Amino acid sequence: MATPASLLSRIRGEYLEMPGLRLTFAQACRLWDMEATTCRAVLEELTAERFLHRTEDGAYSVFSGTRPAPANATLPGFRTSRIL
Repeated sequence: MATPASLLSRIRGEYLEMPGLRLTFAQACRLWDMEATTCRAVLEELTAERFLHRTEDGAYSVFSGTRPAPANATLPGFRTSRIL
């Protein structure tokens, strides 16, 4: 079962917004209001891509090597300059 990219992106974002977030499978299902099959697929996919890992006590948390990507924004009328 393929999970929608928007759902994966939303969950990644929530983990990155809340450093230290650790959720059990049941907590994740409740938090995101997902049925068990969908929730398991999402958690497995995020674990397979090494964004999340499952701790010894069964909770899912951000993989220690995960770093948020810097934001890229283009603002109209705003010029950037490089300072070296």
